[in-house]
Formats: sequence, structure tokens, C-alpha cells
Amino acid sequence: MENIVLDAVDRRILALLQEDATVPIAEIAERVGLSQTPCWKRIKRLEREGVIARRVTVLNRERLGLGVTVIVAIKTAHHTAEWLETFAEGVAQFPEVVEFYRMSGEIDYLLKVVARDIADFDRIYRKLTKVAPLHDVSSSFAMQEIKSTTALPLFD
Repeated sequence: MENIVLDAVDRRILALLQEDATVPIAEIAERVGLSQTPCWKRIKRLEREGVIARRVTVLNRERLGLGVTVIVAIKTAHHTAEWLETFAEGVAQFPEVVEFYRMSGEIDYLLKVVARDIADFDRIYRKLTKVAPLHDVSSSFAMQEIKSTTALPLFD
């Protein structure tokens, strides 16, 4: 996939949308120095080219009773495409798993899980370990969230 060339106005538009996707086109246009139609056309182009993947609302997990964040490191003795497909499809069934990565190095897979409390995570853990054969599962509980963002860096 080739990188899209962004000019300074595109980057300012994207920065504004990353901060608040509900900002009206008129306000975005004014803040980046365009009229509404060219601004709207740029946003549509960025969507069409896949730079803007989707627009979402970021929820406050603590206000929703999801006060525990757990990083789960998984090692497996199985490295076949079939095993990964089974595991990935199984993990996809867990709404509590909010991030899921295949890693290089000593850890094979890394998951970020949100849960109500330790007992809730234990329920998730027991179900997760039944999805596919796992060699080792190690869970670390986040003590404090220091930085969490969905905003990507936009370089010149």
C-alpha cells in the first residue's frame, strides 16, 4: 500500500478531526483557511483514499464500569495458519479484547483487555484459554493509565 501525500492543510484537517470528529465543516474550513466546499472535498478525498478509516466516539471506560486494563502476553507452541485462524476468530468473539497483536520476539501474541474487576478478568481469562491450545499466558494489570490516545502523529 502506497503512502498518501498530505499537504499542511490536509494535516491540519486531520489533526482537528482526530481531536473531535463532530466539528462542523464550516468550523474546520475556517480554522484551516479554506471555504466550506474545498474543505469538504478534501475530507471526502481523505476518506476515499483510506486515510480516514472511520469516525468513532471514544467512551470513558471507567464511567462504564470497566476499571481494569490487562495486558495479556501469550506464547504458543503452534505456528500454523490454521491455529492462528482458530485463535483469531475465537479472540474476535471477546468484546473485552480491545487490541490484539501478533508479535515478534519472545511473545507470540499481545492482547489488551478491559474488564470490570479482577473477578471479571478471571472469567475472561478462563474462556480465553479454551479458544485454542496455548503454551503460556501471562497477565499484567495496569496500575495507572499515563497516556492513552487514538490520535496518530502527523509529520510534515
